Amino acid sequence: MIYTVTLNPALDYVVQMKKLAPGAINRNTSENIYCGGKGINVSWILQELGIRSTVLGFIAGFTGKALAEGLQAHGINTDLITVQKGMTRINVKIKAEEETEINGMGPQIEAEDFEQLKQKMHMLVPGDMLVISGSIPSCMHSDAYEKLLEHVPEGVGIVVDAEKDLLLKILRYHPFLIKPNVKELGDMLEMELKTEEDILAGARKLQELGARNVLVSMAKDGALLLGEDGSFLHMCAPSGTVVNSVGAGDSMVAGFLAGWTKTQRYDEALKLGTACGSATAFHSGLAAYREIMDIYKSL
Repeated sequence: MIYTVTLNPALDYVVQMKKLAPGAINRNTSENIYCGGKGINVSWILQELGIRSTVLGFIAGFTGKALAEGLQAHGINTDLITVQKGMTRINVKIKAEEETEINGMGPQIEAEDFEQLKQKMHMLVPGDMLVISGSIPSCMHSDAYEKLLEHVPEGVGIVVDAEKDLLLKILRYHPFLIKPNVKELGDMLEMELKTEEDILAGARKLQELGARNVLVSMAKDGALLLGEDGSFLHMCAPSGTVVNSVGAGDSMVAGFLAGWTKTQRYDEALKLGTACGSATAFHSGLAAYREIMDIYKSL
């Protein structure tokens, strides 16, 4: 089983309008509500690919109830913890001449709430995968991911998609997969990465620090994988128009895990990961199975 952790999920309210006029009444031309959060995005794409997963994290209030119902309606299994203070956040994303975002705060997560999540780690068994992604809410300690991983049984594959210190601090747990983008990789290592050789050198450094497989997303330049078996693979990105990059990295993680789960082959995992990431980038919202497969067949 694959488990995904989203500490601060959201309902993403996405609106499109011709022009945003501050200080005036604005009317949109279209609107959608999505279940948001990096781990949730991973589970959503896994579901499209026929891979079961369980969403872990915290919800609160009527918005949390709506989020859980939305996931269940898509066939995604949830084991979410309901907290008492605050509400699951609503993120407003306005797409006009420029993109504007207003992100909610999220609920107050108490120590006893986090203790419940830590205890859920004991239900994992060797061979399971645990995906940890995104930022840590301001109401929680910055070492929350480390404290969580202290309770993960040996033999569980850890997948991490987080920025800088959050990622660097958990490399000692030897995660099965990490997925920085080029900028994140450069920021972590305090290096300017200009060439593929630079990126490969940076990926090797993260392997030396404990990562098993390093998947680097490179936007229009595709993706690079440095495998724990010493393999080096580069998948070119398909041609297409980027509509919305939000969730593309999460989709790549999901595709990689689905490909690996089905074939145990790095080349197939990278190919499906690239297809998923690109399909989401080329569409509004997360990609559907048919959109993913159309790109997969073209690679």
